[in-house]
Amino acid sequence: MIAMNKSNSTMAQQIAHAASAFEKQRTGQLPQSVTVVLSEKTLVITLHGALSPAEKELSRSSAGAAQVQEFHRQLFANASDSLREEIKRITGIEVREATAEIEPATGAVVGVFTSGTTVQVFLLAPHTVPSETWSGVIPDDLAMKMEVLQC
Repeated sequence: MIAMNKSNSTMAQQIAHAASAFEKQRTGQLPQSVTVVLSEKTLVITLHGALSPAEKELSRSSAGAAQVQEFHRQLFANASDSLREEIKRITGIEVREATAEIEPATGAVVGVFTSGTTVQVFLLAPHTVPSETWSGVIPDDLAMKMEVLQC
């Protein structure tokens, strides 16, 4: 993680740092990296490498992985108010809904914050889609303003 002066950082950078601090506070585990995708009404935060060694070991079985997923969902549901408030402070927009999903095999925690939209999040395996295939024209009615940050 890169230390930043908040006055010089973007909203996405501020959110990434807030999410990282939130994860450290609530679990004691600092994520290896954070990815933030921000569109008009949806914010997706992915915390990479956020599970503890014990959680990774427990996740080796399907029953253990289900336990880790449910634990993190409940922990997020019970403790996300402070992160929701920080997102509101940074963006100026109230968070209506928030949910978290955990991918035990990689230790990724995905937090989704929406303002009344349906969100489908797909966590892809590393390096499966070549970056050059992401170019092309998006029709105006489907275009989204999006900012992606990986730190």
